Amino acid sequence: MSRFADVYVKNNKYRINGDFHHMTPNLPIRDADNGMKLLGVTNPREMTYIHSYGGEAVFFESLSQGKLMATRCDSKNCDSKGVIYQPFRIHCPDCLGKNTIFDMTDIAKKTSKIYTFMVCERSGAFNILEKPIKFINIEFEGVPTILMSYMSLGEPKFGLKVVPIFKKQDPSYTIVDLSWVPAGTDKKDLPNGFSF
Repeated sequence: MSRFADVYVKNNKYRINGDFHHMTPNLPIRDADNGMKLLGVTNPREMTYIHSYGGEAVFFESLSQGKLMATRCDSKNCDSKGVIYQPFRIHCPDCLGKNTIFDMTDIAKKTSKIYTFMVCERSGAFNILEKPIKFINIEFEGVPTILMSYMSLGEPKFGLKVVPIFKKQDPSYTIVDLSWVPAGTDKKDLPNGFSF
């Protein structure tokens, strides 16, 4: 049995190749207080979800290329014309028009700072980030929205200038491909697989 399977879209339909099912043996559940009497069995199952990004796919693809994409309302008749949205929003929340996608990597490299932060010593199931996790909210000059992310190096402080780093080597195509380090961090100190 293969460990992984792949999915692609052809003729506007999902095509699934490989094995998405993995057999795991049942194990007995026993009552230690009553002579190890059988109470039941475990029934482990592994599920693979197919998660479609839709219009946000360009955001996640761009992270793997070292780019931070945002959107902007360019609708002539909207009071929010020119407003930049980060996190990425497909449609303007005011006029509901489709936003324009653009690369805001340079803005992020020059103007990002920590708005607020939270340090988590423990995390839930399926966490892949190293603990403690330094969650940070990033503000950008000229952008009225705040992006939540995490800091890979250094200690978070209110107002600390930070720069984005991107997991270009073996990206996961998820939000964890984007992280932040204090401005002035040396390239040699970046986590494995990440670069500016």
